[in-house]
Amino acid sequence: MTVQAHIASLEKKHGDLEEELQSVLASPSADDRKIAELKRRKLRIKDEVERLKTDTRH
Repeated sequence: MTVQAHIASLEKKHGDLEEELQSVLASPSADDRKIAELKRRKLRIKDEVERLKTDTRH
């Protein structure tokens, strides 16, 4: 897998997590632990994408 393809895959996962997070937040019985976990996963993916983009620029 090329770096660009890996970045695209991670960006898709990030978007999917955002959709899931919005769905959980819209629920009247939103679970704080679930919300925190989704946010952590999104942040890890975002950090990885940024790292990969920075690495490809050098």
